Amino acid sequence: MGDVFEGVTWSEVARAGLKVVLIVVLALIFARVGGRVAARSIRSIGARSPLRVASPRGEQRAETLAGVVVSLIRIFVWTVAALLILGELGLNLGPFLAGASIVGVALGFGTQSLVKDFVSGFFILVEDQYGVGDVVTVTDQTGTVEEVNLRVTRLRAADGTVWFVPNGEIRKVGNAAKEWTKAVVDVLVSNKANLEAAMAAIAEEAAAMGDDPAWAQAILEPPEVLGVETMGADGATVRVSTKTVPAQRTPFAREMRARITGRLQRDGVEAAEVSRPTGGS
Repeated sequence: MGDVFEGVTWSEVARAGLKVVLIVVLALIFARVGGRVAARSIRSIGARSPLRVASPRGEQRAETLAGVVVSLIRIFVWTVAALLILGELGLNLGPFLAGASIVGVALGFGTQSLVKDFVSGFFILVEDQYGVGDVVTVTDQTGTVEEVNLRVTRLRAADGTVWFVPNGEIRKVGNAAKEWTKAVVDVLVSNKANLEAAMAAIAEEAAAMGDDPAWAQAILEPPEVLGVETMGADGATVRVSTKTVPAQRTPFAREMRARITGRLQRDGVEAAEVSRPTGGS
C-alpha cells in the first residue's frame, strides 16, 4: 500500500506536495510584498525629488514606472517558483534549461530592437526627458507628445500627422516645454522707417503686456527688447524675448505680435511687419 509506482511512497508524494504548496505561498507573498515595496519606493523617490513637482504628469510617470517594476518582480518570482516546483516534481531540468537557453538565444537575436526600445523607454521615463503634452523634436520630427510608454513615443505634428517613434531609435531629444521657455517675437522694421521711434514703441507695448494682469500667470520674467538682431536689405529685425511657462508660450507670442503690429500701424511706422523667427513660437 505504501508504494505507488516506481518506488515512490505516499509520504514522499505528500512531502513534495507540501513543498509545492509552500513554494506557491512564498511566491505569492514575495510577489505581492516585493511589488508593493518597489511601487512605494518609486513613488517616494519621485515625491522627494526637488526637480519634480506634484502634477498629473509626475503621478502618471510614477505609476508607469511602478507598474513596470512590479511586473518585472512578479515575472522573476514566478519563474524561480516554477523552476523549484518542477524540481520538486522530480523532473530533470537539465534538458529543459538547455532547450530554454537555445530558444532564449534565438529570441535574443530576433528581439534585440524590442529590448533596446524597452530599455530606452525605461530611462526616458526615469529621467523625465519628456511627458504627455510636451512639444518635442525627436528624429527630425516635431510634435506634441500624446503617449509615451516603454516601447514607443507617439507624437502629433502641427499638421495633424501622428508619428510613432520607437524609443530605441531616439538619440537626441529637444524639449520645448521643460520647466520654462522663451516666447521670441521678431519685428522687421523697414529701412525707410525711424528705427529709434519703432524700438521705443515696441518697448512700450512689450512692457504694457508684461504688466497686463491677464498674462500674469504666463510670464516668468518681464518682456525684454534685445535690440537689433539682424540687418538686411528689407530692414532691421528687432527681437523681443519673454520667459514664459511652456503651455503659454505660443498664445503669448501671438498676442505680443498682434499688439506690436497694431501699435506700429497706429504710429504710422512705414512698411513694418512682425514675423516668427525660425524655431520660434
